[in-house]
Amino acid sequence: MALLDLQHVTHRFEGLTAVSDFNLAVAPHELVGVIGPNGAGKTTVFNLITGVYRATEGSIRLEGRELVGQTPHRITASGIARTFQNIRLFRELSVLDNVRIAHYRQMAYSPAEALLHIGRFRAEEKRITLGALDLLSIFKLDDAANEKAKNLPYGLQRRLEIARALATGPKLLLLDEPAAGMNPNEILQLMDFIRWIRRTFDVTIILIEHQMRLVMGICERLVVLDFGATIAAGLPSEIRTNPKVMEAYLGEEAAS
Repeated sequence: MALLDLQHVTHRFEGLTAVSDFNLAVAPHELVGVIGPNGAGKTTVFNLITGVYRATEGSIRLEGRELVGQTPHRITASGIARTFQNIRLFRELSVLDNVRIAHYRQMAYSPAEALLHIGRFRAEEKRITLGALDLLSIFKLDDAANEKAKNLPYGLQRRLEIARALATGPKLLLLDEPAAGMNPNEILQLMDFIRWIRRTFDVTIILIEHQMRLVMGICERLVVLDFGATIAAGLPSEIRTNPKVMEAYLGEEAAS
């Protein structure tokens, strides 16, 4: 069984079709790329998977369970986490608190215990803090635990956002343009980093990316969108020379 299975997914905004009859089955531990020109519908696909939008038509299943109609927090609890093209951290909170927040779906104390600091509250808060610190140590962010997130360099903010996503304990990690704003050397480091994440956390990854060097270098297969429709799917070596893909990126005259 596929970990994630999208069948005939379509989404319309007031008559405009943003995604049309999209199909994608992702096996456990795969690393799949979704690419295409600006406005192709890539981020809309992520928003449909995570419940930000509800699909107009079609089915989205995680391990056979339907996600269409579920709220984003329930979808997160089922095992899907994501990052964003524009980094979305709690900028005024500390690095540690950004990761602690992601652990709170696992908390085992009641609102009353939290308000009065009784019962399971103290033990659970200690457990959550230690778990967050362990994750920051793995990501080499523990030295900045008490820094405000906004004060981190760009690359470390991106790393913190991924650490926060992984703190939810996902089976599937969605990365939306993780290489945005990075130079060629940083992109090479990111490639190794993504491979390390998959191996260390045993997580399946789907990524959206414009950096062809990255997607061709680490993705096992690719799906290409243009104007909301799938124009190609296959191995990176097949996509690299696909005439429809070249036309979508370069224009018909340049592609020919």
